[in-house]
Amino acid sequence: MEFLTEYGLFLAKTVTFVVAIAVVVSLIVSASSRGKKSEKGHIQVSKLNEKFKAMRETLQHAVLDEEQVKQLDKDEKKRLKLEKAEQKKSAKEKGKKNAESASDEHKKRVFVLDFHGDVKASANDSLRESISAVLTMATPKDEVVVKVESGGGMVHSYGLASSQLARITNKEIPLTVCVDKVAASGGYMMACVANKIVAAPFAILGSIGVVAQLPNFHKLLKKNDIDYEMFTAGEFKRTVTMFGENTQKGREKFVEDIEDTHVLFKDFVSEHRPQVDIAKVATGEVWFGRRAKDVNLVDVLQTSDEYLLDQVETADIFEVEYAVKKSLPEKMGLAAQAAFERALLSVWEKAQLNRWF
Repeated sequence: MEFLTEYGLFLAKTVTFVVAIAVVVSLIVSASSRGKKSEKGHIQVSKLNEKFKAMRETLQHAVLDEEQVKQLDKDEKKRLKLEKAEQKKSAKEKGKKNAESASDEHKKRVFVLDFHGDVKASANDSLRESISAVLTMATPKDEVVVKVESGGGMVHSYGLASSQLARITNKEIPLTVCVDKVAASGGYMMACVANKIVAAPFAILGSIGVVAQLPNFHKLLKKNDIDYEMFTAGEFKRTVTMFGENTQKGREKFVEDIEDTHVLFKDFVSEHRPQVDIAKVATGEVWFGRRAKDVNLVDVLQTSDEYLLDQVETADIFEVEYAVKKSLPEKMGLAAQAAFERALLSVWEKAQLNRWF
């Protein structure tokens, strides 16, 4: 009995100690979270030239013998020495005190951004911040490359995303949009803002159209003697509803609104890509990259990797990302949403194309 009493006291002390630690940790985490709430995110920049160089050197050391590697190292040091001498010479000729600033004047910089769009174009916030950061340094001698992947979504959301890209071209900075997989509907609305569209041969582009659909449960409610009442001020405050009885006049107004949105979409594409026969492409159809080039929806058939690698020797390439630290529930929610949207996109592709590999 005495043993049980002592064990009980020991257990109570242990539990109390563990609970006390848990409370302290909880308070620390809570205080830390409160302090970080004002910091929504931060810009991350990585130089892709260094990444490609490291990949090349790794492969060289694996494939070439020791003498060849030594010779390559000597050649690289010689090249860097000559480049530095040229920079100093250029700085002296232009009366610059800093050779690096002179180098910045003549060497092109490529800023690379990513946009993975969902139905709501949720990446808009990150895109806005990234573009704002790039515009603090980019000049018309540089280039901004945006890798777009989106099957489209809400009109106003993708309209805003397109306007964000227009901030770049409004500054007369060359903008290139690369499409490796899909830029359809709202995704293509974004792409067409660019001075140049680069697409992989089997990327999906187009879908210049507008779609809206909703179920109507009026008959089901009526069958079960359930009334549904809605009060509005303004003749067309609501045109069609999910629960009320839709009128022909309401349907006609709804279709009229969709048609007007389609006209705006077509005008937008025509404004940015006058070389496109809008009557031919604005049917809601989609094209693979090769076919899209035939109808001037894209300019170059190339993957984004190839496009960037072609510029490694002539430009400094920087990948820019606005990173936001997310909580575990947010990460789980985003993962579930992404999985759901991937499933929807798969169904959409099969329904639109009726073909797959």
